[in-house]
Formats: sequence, C-alpha cells, structure tokens
Amino acid sequence: MIRLLLVVLLALLIGTGLSLGLQYDLGYIRISLGHYLIETNFWVGVACLVVLVTLIVVSLNLFRRFRRSTGVMAGWIARGNERRARRRTTQGLLALAEGNWPRARKLLTSAAGNADTPLINYLAAAQASFESGDHEAVDDLLRKAFESTPGSDMAVGITQAQLQLAGNRLEQALATLVRLRKQSPHHPFVLKLLKNTYLRLEDWRELSKLLPELRKRNVLPEDEFNELQRLVWHNLLENAADDCRRRQKEDPNASLEPLTRLWDELPGFLRRDEFTIRDYARLLANLGDEAQTETLLRKVLRNHWSDELVNLYGRIQGQKPDEQLLLAEQWLKDRPNNPELLLALGRLSLRNELWGKAREYFETSLRLRRSRETLAELSRLNAHMGEEELSIKLMMQGLANDNGLPELPMPKA
Repeated sequence: MIRLLLVVLLALLIGTGLSLGLQYDLGYIRISLGHYLIETNFWVGVACLVVLVTLIVVSLNLFRRFRRSTGVMAGWIARGNERRARRRTTQGLLALAEGNWPRARKLLTSAAGNADTPLINYLAAAQASFESGDHEAVDDLLRKAFESTPGSDMAVGITQAQLQLAGNRLEQALATLVRLRKQSPHHPFVLKLLKNTYLRLEDWRELSKLLPELRKRNVLPEDEFNELQRLVWHNLLENAADDCRRRQKEDPNASLEPLTRLWDELPGFLRRDEFTIRDYARLLANLGDEAQTETLLRKVLRNHWSDELVNLYGRIQGQKPDEQLLLAEQWLKDRPNNPELLLALGRLSLRNELWGKAREYFETSLRLRRSRETLAELSRLNAHMGEEELSIKLMMQGLANDNGLPELPMPKA
C-alpha cells in the first residue's frame, strides 16, 4: 500500500513538472541527416525519445522470453525422448528375457541414442543378435557400445569373449581374453574365462601356468580348484607318457625323462595325492619301468595307506619279488582283514611261485569280499592247478554276480 502511494505521488510530481515545463518555450530540436532535416519541438522530441527507448526495452524483453521459451521447449522434447528411450529399453530387456531376439534387438538399438546408459542397450542388443545367429551385427553393436561410453573396453571385451565362447569360436575368444589380461592382469572374471577357454582347447600347459594366479586370486572354490589341478596334471602326465612311447618306438632304450621330469615339477599337494600317484605309477609301469614304480609305491604306502595303490602294488613286478612279498605280509599284521591287501598278497605269492599260499590268500580275500577280480584270479589259479570243475564253478559265480542273475532252479549235471 505504501509502495503504491509512493508511485502515485511520484507520477503526480512528474506530471506537475511536465505541465509547468510546457508553459515555457525551451526551443526546438533540429537533426540533420544528409539531405534530410528534422525539426521538432523540444517536448515532442523528448516524447519520441521516450517511446523509442520503451520500444527497445520491450523488444529486448520479448527476445529474452522467446529464447527462454525455446529452451523450455527443447528441454521438454529432450525429456520426452528420454522417457520413450527408457520405456523402449525396458521393453527390449523384457523381450530379451522372453527370448524374442528380433524385437529385443530392434527396441534396444532404437532407444540407445537417447538412453541414459547406451552401453547397456548395445551390449544387450549384441546378445540378442548373437542368439539370432547374426554374428556380423554382434561385432557392429559391440563396436558401437565401445564408442558410446568412454572406459568401457573391459566390459565390452568380456561380453565379446563370452559370446565367442558361447559360439564355440575358441581361438577368437582366446585372443580377446589375452588382450584383456594385458590390460588387467589380475581381473578375476577374465582369469576364469581364460581358464574355461584353455580347458576347452585342452591346452594343459598354458592352463598349468595359469593355476598359481587362479589360486592367488581365489577365482575358484578350493574343491573345484583341486579337481582342476588333478585334471591338468593328469593330462600333462598322459602327454608326457605319449612322448615317451614315441621315443621308445624309435629307440627301445630311450629314457622316461619327459615323464619323470614332469613328476618333479608337480606341486607338493599333488605329489601326495592318491589319485595323481596312482596315475603316475600306472604310466611308469605301462612304459616298462616297474622297478621304479614299486619303489614309489613302497615309499607312499609306508606313510599313506590306499587300497587302490595296494591293488596296483600287487600287479607290478619289482626287482626282488620275494622282498616285495615279505613287505606286504608285514602290512598284513596291521590290516589282517583287508581284502585288497589279501588279493595283492595272492598275486605276489604267484610271482614267487607259491601256489598254495596264493590260493589261500585269494580264498581269504573272497570270504571277506566277493569281487569279480578275486574270483577271476582264483578261478585261473585252480584251472592251472588241474581243478577245472572248481575253476568253472567260480567263473560261473563271477558271471552271475556281475550280471545280477537271480537265484533260480537249475538242472543237475
């Protein structure tokens, strides 16, 4: 209210001043522009100047408002595009989850330009293209994904490697993962994908080099990692044994150095592992070095008992079969009812040509556990000892047990 009174008072003062000023002749204003001459009363000139200034001020205000309204319109249009992009992205991801690959790819690529996260759109579209079998489109979309977001090389590369592995493009996947590992040597997921690639390529040597890093970065659970170690070194041992066989074909006296050297390279965990020892011992025995196999098994069984290794011990021929039998009989003192040890003792007795003792060991083992292996050994021994009827009876029992035959009446001989 006070402000309004002040404005009215100021207007009255200005009006009063103008009315008093008009009573006096203050002259005129004369403006010469080239050949034109403009003359006007002083007060008319002042009025024209006021009108001109007013028009300029009004024009500037209108121009500012127009610019502001244009920005508002542009922002409104941009927000609308972003809303549509979010909606299409959601629809595209739903189509991807539902397995509608063409629709997913169309929606995701069309929304990528205005999406908040174009990287996700392009990567998901690449997945849809892969499922559709369009590998050229996959590469193009991955390139766009990389260009859309700075610093996305790792994410794009991992997606590319996963799609290459899924498409069984193992060599390309390996090249991609080797490149990614150079950028990030300790990235756990890159290491895991690299492990899967080497595994599928059966590149056991490179996989063995990767094992220490897999352990250090805890890429795999302990049990899974131990199984992987066994698998890798088992295949390396097999490959080394194949190398030895090729050498023996060329030179029967060739050494088993490739195999024995690899055994020395094994981690301590595997050198104490029952399954790895068994594999190595069998390979040594198959290559003809049964004496070294016997020495190895004797050392292991002295500190670590294993029925499988005892079975293998009974199958091989050491340099001194009599000492081999005596050692096994010492083990029997601590394990008198072990059927596997009794079977091994029967075989070692055969190596020492102790036929009666061998049959006694086989029969005792068979009473403790009826196994096909023991039945076969006892049947063979009886046949060679002239007891064909007993041998045939044991053989028939073994066949019946192996095939799960029921008890049925049979005709008498």
